[in-house]
Amino acid sequence: MIAAEFDVFLFDLDGVIYLENELLPDVKLSLERLRQMGKIIRFLTNDPRATREQVTQRLRRLGLDVNEQQVYTSGWATIQYIQRRGYSSVFALGTPDFLSEMRSSLQQVRINTDNQPQAVVIGYDDDITMRQVNEAVQYIQQGSDFIATNGDTSFPVSSGRSLATGSLIRAVQAATGRRPVVIGKPSPVMFQIATEDLPANARIVMIGDSPETDILGAHGMGYTGILISEAPVTFPSKYDFRAPDVTIRNLSSLFDPAMTVVPWSKPPFPWPERVEPGVAAVVFNEQGDVLLMKRIDNGLWGIPSGHVEPGETVEEAIKREVMEETGLEVTVERLIGVYSHPASQVFSYPSGDVVQFITLCFLCRVDGGNIRADRKESAEVKFFNPAELPADMLPMHPQWLMDALASDFSAFIR
Repeated sequence: MIAAEFDVFLFDLDGVIYLENELLPDVKLSLERLRQMGKIIRFLTNDPRATREQVTQRLRRLGLDVNEQQVYTSGWATIQYIQRRGYSSVFALGTPDFLSEMRSSLQQVRINTDNQPQAVVIGYDDDITMRQVNEAVQYIQQGSDFIATNGDTSFPVSSGRSLATGSLIRAVQAATGRRPVVIGKPSPVMFQIATEDLPANARIVMIGDSPETDILGAHGMGYTGILISEAPVTFPSKYDFRAPDVTIRNLSSLFDPAMTVVPWSKPPFPWPERVEPGVAAVVFNEQGDVLLMKRIDNGLWGIPSGHVEPGETVEEAIKREVMEETGLEVTVERLIGVYSHPASQVFSYPSGDVVQFITLCFLCRVDGGNIRADRKESAEVKFFNPAELPADMLPMHPQWLMDALASDFSAFIR
């Protein structure tokens, strides 16, 4: 049974433990059985509005034997993050309870008093005003760090959906052009804080009702993810981090002798936030040498590559990228291949963006221009004999070059 396969059980709250003010079926008995088996139990919620103590008291009123050390809210995790970063002044938006918990926990930190705080924290409260949001925007524009308790854009209420922290984040991000450090699930920050005192070999499982936060976050950490759902949830790709390792109807299924779960095996790439089109150019000169550039951002050699901009044709994008990166003019001859495998086509950027590219790679020849010094992305540009390539190349580019060499490009050589 699943309960015997793990040492630590991380539970989401709303939709897993309770729904509004009602404990869900089999929750109390299931938690008691896990406790009798010696399992470690912790509760992780992205709701930043209530304090850790308030959530604990709510669970106790529902009849659960819970102590405050088992409860991790995105608000409390944000407070821990602020403390560890050593900030001395913070501008924070959130409920009076969240701000009270922040002040009692961070007595050495000035909160909502400085004209230029070191960090801005966006939480959620129904009474947050546009004036306060604009104040946060201005502080971030002036250099304050940007932190968000969680990224959920909405949450369910009896009349439908209500805006949540993520909606405020998007407004501030659109105005400032800055990405926040997000603390709550699926971010690793909250998981790291909730598990930092556990043994390195602890077998950890996350149980939640959201593929986009609970399962994605667990898989990003390398944990197994179990989804609570009445119906199966599937995704097109076997590599999708949001796909649960098993789906159960309620917590009693953890003790079903017929149910097992295959522990999550993390693929060799981070989860991309989006997919974008890209182009690459394998450029040969008349001697049959291939053009490579050493990238400034990672110090690795590779063939010229980049984005397709709005309104561009693929051919225009290739010519522009080669010109920007090397100073050379090229003629596009023909398609070599289309590449999208995430192991080689997912890139993490210093901004925090994680992007998967679908790259169209073309065979090109030099048609003019000169390698110039005022390049945007390359520290060095050289032609190499294909048999004498540098060892420190981007991992996917040798395959693209091999595919180009397998085609006939003899017409390039004179």
